[in-house]
Amino acid sequence: MADEWSIVDNFLGPLAGLAALLVIILGVMWLIYASYEANRRKSWRKLTGIDDWKFDVTAFLKVLSLLGYIVGIFSIICGAAGLILDLPPSIAYKTVTADEANVYVSVFLIILGLLTFMKPMNDLPIASIIGFAISTIITVAILAGLMYLGVNISSNIAIILIVVFLVIFGIVGVIVKVYTDGLMLLSKIISFPPFAIILFLFCIVYGGALLIFGISLI
Repeated sequence: MADEWSIVDNFLGPLAGLAALLVIILGVMWLIYASYEANRRKSWRKLTGIDDWKFDVTAFLKVLSLLGYIVGIFSIICGAAGLILDLPPSIAYKTVTADEANVYVSVFLIILGLLTFMKPMNDLPIASIIGFAISTIITVAILAGLMYLGVNISSNIAIILIVVFLVIFGIVGVIVKVYTDGLMLLSKIISFPPFAIILFLFCIVYGGALLIFGISLI
């Protein structure tokens, strides 16, 4: 049908066209990360001379985590959409440079978007959370299947289910930790205030050049 909603035409296409703007937003996000890390490392007082700068760290961390997840996910999707659909990162780029995707912009968005998504997880026991969630789902599914088959859940079966839960929890936790530790370490390194500020400035200049002048600096 002609009026049928299309995910490509109504979401992925327009999102890919916002690539330059997302580069700038990523820079702002890492400046926020830098501010948070500066305060947590107690270097904010030395930098500003302010001794009474206080806020609810728990509430701030929740907001920061949510923003990081959202910005990271949209950046990854935007970068991938630009490559797949071969769309330029901004209207200015389409007019000045070429009506096609810029590989460097897309790859930059995907990599930095992934690191932005992973950064809040440095403050969360993500391996344990994922391990607990997956092991719970599998154990509940097994339990539901046994109940559906009319199996009587005896104490022995309950013990077996607990063992299954713990084994899956351990295996998934180890696997997730191995695959995420490297990315988390890298995101933690570049969130160190001097690095994050440099990244912020680069994103502002790079994104601004794409958005306003229609040129790519790399």
